[in-house]
Order: sequence, then C-alpha cells, then structure tokens
Amino acid sequence: MPELPEIRNLAAQMCVELNGRRVSGVEIRHDKCLNLGAEEFKSLVLGKTFGDVLSRGKWIFARLEPGLHFLLSLGMGGDVLFSPKPEAMPDKYRLRLDFEDGSLLTIGFWWFGYAHVVTDRGLAEHKMTADLGPDPLNDPTFTRDWFNDRLSEKKGNIKAILMDQRFIAGIGNVYIQDILFRAGLHPDRRAAFIPREQRDRLYTAIRENLERATSLGGLAYERDLYGRPGRFKDFLVGYREGAACPECGATIQKIRTGSTSSFICPRCQA
Repeated sequence: MPELPEIRNLAAQMCVELNGRRVSGVEIRHDKCLNLGAEEFKSLVLGKTFGDVLSRGKWIFARLEPGLHFLLSLGMGGDVLFSPKPEAMPDKYRLRLDFEDGSLLTIGFWWFGYAHVVTDRGLAEHKMTADLGPDPLNDPTFTRDWFNDRLSEKKGNIKAILMDQRFIAGIGNVYIQDILFRAGLHPDRRAAFIPREQRDRLYTAIRENLERATSLGGLAYERDLYGRPGRFKDFLVGYREGAACPECGATIQKIRTGSTSSFICPRCQA
C-alpha cells in the first residue's frame, strides 16, 4: 500500500510531466472509483489543463484549469503511469487521460482507489480529504511543539494515533514499524504517558524515516510514474520476524496490534 513517500514522489513527477498539458480524451473502464457519474466526470475533465500537482499524506491533489481539482488516492495499491505515446501504455488500467500532444496517463488500482473531480468550492467539503491532518514533510504546521502538544491530548495507543489520517496524513502500517522502533516505543504504548524526550525522538523518527524513504523513491515493490521500482527495502525491524534486532540482538517478533500486525524488538520497545 503506497504511503507518503511513494505518493510524494508520484505527485512531483506528475507535476513535471502533466503541468500545462490539456486533456483531449477520457476513457473510464470502471466507474466505481469516481465520485461522479462517468459522463459527468468526462464532461468536466475534457478540455481542462493540468496545473500544479501536490501531495498531502496519501492523496494527490492536481489542479485542473479552470476551476477544478483532480484528487487521487491509490487505496491499497495501484499504478499511475505516464506514457509519451499510446504504444507504450499498459494493458490494464481503470482510467485513462489522453493529452493533445499524444501522451497519456493511465491509472490502475490493485484493490480499491479513488479518482475524484471537485470544484474550488467543493474541495473544502470533500469528505475524504477535508479532515486530513498535516503532512509531516510538506506542512509547516507540523512542528515539534505542535506534535508534542497534540500528542499529550491523545488517549489511545501510539500506533493507532499515528496511523489516524486525521491526526497526521501519510503514515501507514509499513513505515510505522521502524518509526516506533527508532523511538523505542511499543505500538500499544498509551500516548498520554509517553515522556517529552521520547516524543521528541518520535517526531525526529517520523521526519527522518519518511524523508529517507522519499529520497530512495519509496518502497521497492511500488512503482513510480515511469514504472520504475523504488529502492527502499532495508527495514530495521519491519517485516524481519525472527531476525536479530540491529541494536541489542534480541529476536524480532511479529505481534498483533488491533487489526494490524506489528514487528517489534521486545527489549528495545517498551
């Protein structure tokens, strides 16, 4: 499932390739991913020109001039691929956008995902993005003080809180593993009882882990806009059940935390 690093890279690449390109054709193979009927979606998108493309957490926000926004979430996984000509496009996709210069964009979902079009006014009311928390890498409001203050108000366990997209946008069950390990926190630790020093370590771990993964192009099993895999694959404890902890040598365990699995060092994460 793509998380913040993969989506951030996709948005940056889409901004380079799509900015200024005018949509000349729309093909919809499965309309369940849309927020509008297929014909209404087509009529709104046709003739529009892409502007800046940004990301917030796991969502991509693309400007469609005039007066619209194209919002994209890959859900549990998918491919967004840019092709300079039709001969280079993939066979499987759910949505295809053709541009006047002959290039095209295809979007496919492995399980579920969303491709929505909203107006300027409708953006603030879009239910799936209006309540997103700050993006840890893009949003200047995500400061150390903000994080400490807000975390002190929370009553749940730390893993569930960090994965709540209304608190922080972009962290899922992949990157959370090593983030919690670097902060020395068990995923079931109650947030309200975490001391300031560990909150500071957690804040740093969030920023540094996501920045490093972004710089490597995201996860090795995810693909970018050109079909290239990411280079991030060396986890500290994540998905390394039975291996030795890189800090203390204890055996890494896989445990159940709520509806998700967690990988922890039983010594380092209290």
